[in-house]
Amino acid sequence: MLLFVQRALDAFFAQNPGYGESMQEYPTLNAAEDSLAAAQSMGSGEGSETKPHRVRVMSWNIDGLDTANLKQRTRAVINTIKAEKVEVALLQEVVADSESVLRESLTDYKIISGGTSSKEGYYTAILLHKQHTHLDDFETVPYFSSTMGRNLLVVNSSVKGVPMTLMTSHLESTKSHAGERKRQLGIGLNRMKDASTERTVLFGGDLNLRDKELESIGGLPEGIVDVWEETGSRKEARYTWDTYRNDNLATDGKWRTRLRFDRLYLRQCSPPAKLKPVYFELVGLQRVPDVNRFPSDHWGILAHFDILSGSGDSRPFGALSAKEAEESQAKSSSLRPENSKSSDAPASSGKKSGNPEAQPSEGPPPAKRPKD
Repeated sequence: MLLFVQRALDAFFAQNPGYGESMQEYPTLNAAEDSLAAAQSMGSGEGSETKPHRVRVMSWNIDGLDTANLKQRTRAVINTIKAEKVEVALLQEVVADSESVLRESLTDYKIISGGTSSKEGYYTAILLHKQHTHLDDFETVPYFSSTMGRNLLVVNSSVKGVPMTLMTSHLESTKSHAGERKRQLGIGLNRMKDASTERTVLFGGDLNLRDKELESIGGLPEGIVDVWEETGSRKEARYTWDTYRNDNLATDGKWRTRLRFDRLYLRQCSPPAKLKPVYFELVGLQRVPDVNRFPSDHWGILAHFDILSGSGDSRPFGALSAKEAEESQAKSSSLRPENSKSSDAPASSGKKSGNPEAQPSEGPPPAKRPKD
């Protein structure tokens, strides 16, 4: 039912572009009900097959270090993975208890674990949908100077016939470890640059990164792009660690912050490119029933890509038809979490923030969520 209501809201925003952009007003459920017919035309999202030209990649720190309601919260992550029909999921802060729930419930996915090198027993994992991917090989690259047991998980695979290198990491945490974090980021970016030019490379995870830290190392190397920026730097999908909206980490109101810790980087293969990023959004915005908490203290990020004509497997899809191209531009918005004034937009005080992290970067106009 929640997914059906979300599709109704998706349809509402498709019919009312720009509605609520000021974050002063947003559609009520009654208003969204006027769009139920349009939502039905989109499909409920359950039981339908993914389009062969579409690839979805999710990245999410699932907060396994928080033992409270761990199984219920992990099941909420699983439900999101299933509902969004992702081909690839990059997970951080996985622990043995959460991994067992993942393996029990996600039998359609191959789970590659980043190992338990951390003395705390948390690690990363990459999930590949068995029907749409093929695993070639994988490796774990240790960060020898990490004091938190962090590493880089690298998987070579094909996704719907597109050769890809998939990488995830949970970079060193806290502001005081910026130096080590930047060193680890450099290792990941160098692996992206050095990967086979026959492969499209995606590197995502909880990078714990501040914008100034990226600037201090000269920004992203040539040929590597930030998928959030590439799809228009949509402000509603910027902050992935937001204690104004997400109260899983109880602070008693003593401090609040919002940062874009979770990021996804793309390096195309040698021309012609195989994937085009078309949309970037947040997931995990609804509280888990019965426990009144979100699935994680991080929002997950979900990127939608189109396989460009002539790429990928031999299943017939060809170039997008005019109708499909039009459909892929249908605008939508996720259900807003409690106490939020706009779908996945952060709360606004009405004042311009003096924090440079809070200012949208320049880029192409915001993309629109594909329909299916």
